[in-house]
Amino acid sequence: MKFPGSVLASVFLFVAETTVALYLSSTYRSGGDGIWQALTLLFSLLPCTLVQLTLLFVHRDFSRDRPLVLLLHLLQLGPLFRCFEVFCIYCQSSHVEEPYVSITKKRQIPKHGLSEEIEKEVGQAEGKLFTHRSAFSRASVIQAFLGSAPQLTLQLYICALQQTFTVGRCVCMLLSLLSIVYGALRCNILAIKIKYDEYDIKVKPLAYVCIFLWRSFEIATRVIVLVLFTSVLKAWVVLVVFINFFSFFLYPWILFWYSGSPFPENIEKALSRVGTTIVLCFLTFLYAGINMFCWSAVQLKINNPDLISKSQNWYRLLVYYMLRFIENALLLLLWYLYKTDIYMYVCAPLLILKLLIGYCAAVLFMLVFYQFFHPCKKLFSSSVSESCQQWLTCVCCPCMRQKSLESVGKADLRSARDIDETPSSSKISSMPSQILTANELCSA
Repeated sequence: MKFPGSVLASVFLFVAETTVALYLSSTYRSGGDGIWQALTLLFSLLPCTLVQLTLLFVHRDFSRDRPLVLLLHLLQLGPLFRCFEVFCIYCQSSHVEEPYVSITKKRQIPKHGLSEEIEKEVGQAEGKLFTHRSAFSRASVIQAFLGSAPQLTLQLYICALQQTFTVGRCVCMLLSLLSIVYGALRCNILAIKIKYDEYDIKVKPLAYVCIFLWRSFEIATRVIVLVLFTSVLKAWVVLVVFINFFSFFLYPWILFWYSGSPFPENIEKALSRVGTTIVLCFLTFLYAGINMFCWSAVQLKINNPDLISKSQNWYRLLVYYMLRFIENALLLLLWYLYKTDIYMYVCAPLLILKLLIGYCAAVLFMLVFYQFFHPCKKLFSSSVSESCQQWLTCVCCPCMRQKSLESVGKADLRSARDIDETPSSSKISSMPSQILTANELCSA
């Protein structure tokens, strides 16, 4: 049975980040910074509450008679209790023989064009561990993008304004960055498992390293760009966040309304229509929060029973990173034009160059992952390099055709000018031939 390391990592980041955030809020209170204290507590306690609700929802404890579990979640101790429960199940599974097992069938990744179907026995303990891993994966994503990402942006913004980096803030920012990167990594793994559910998937360590580097560069550069822009144009950042957030929030709903599909009723049997609407709104809210900082890897599709699109759309991925790169470049340009005296000792052109190179490095690691280290790359209908070549061909062909048409048009104009500029004697000499041919035709 697989060691539940992902559960341990989720709980560690949850506890460590919450503890450091509470310590920071106490320092802000002692320093008389009431606004920073309130925002730090908000970005710490709000995701904690959402994590508790997520764990209860996945385990379906609302409809079960478990008052102690509900009390522990109410006291914000739910993740610790769940982690203890996971390790109890893991330790007891090697000593107790289970009388009942279920058999699951999975297909192996094709090798040399052949794919074999394998059967695997899954006991009750392993099924419980799978449920716990799934719950903690979702909780990590919520913690990362609804708590850690705003917290990292806030603390870096405070450092930029005060021009000081305290130990507490540095530790908080480091833990927040690790939490966001881990949440984005879980998004990638979750997308792979959902899209290729019928296959037995094994992610190699180099794939994890590549995803970690990809997400680290992408998220770090994005947060720094937002902080720099906010520090000089505080009013305009509201418009930037509003456009980014609501475009991603409304996009799945627009596709759903455009498809004309009926309202999904099979998300959870115990939920009413109002409860289903609340869950879908929360999912689109989380989807928008993820895409604010990085590529979500999963495409929300409301008219799908799984709520996730299983198709691999390379063009959507390419368009996202192109638009995000252009947006980051524009925000950095505005920061350069309106920067204040607090950046007097900062080499602005060099900083802009480093940030743009960092974002390009993120895109490079992403391409390397999908091209070489993706566990299901043999199942792709087309690789990343082939899709990029097709896209560049589609973009470049109209330009080449336009240039060829322009060159043909210029050639026609030149030939017309040459005809107009011919001597009059040649024009006169051509007339008899025309008359002779006419006489010949009449005689015939």
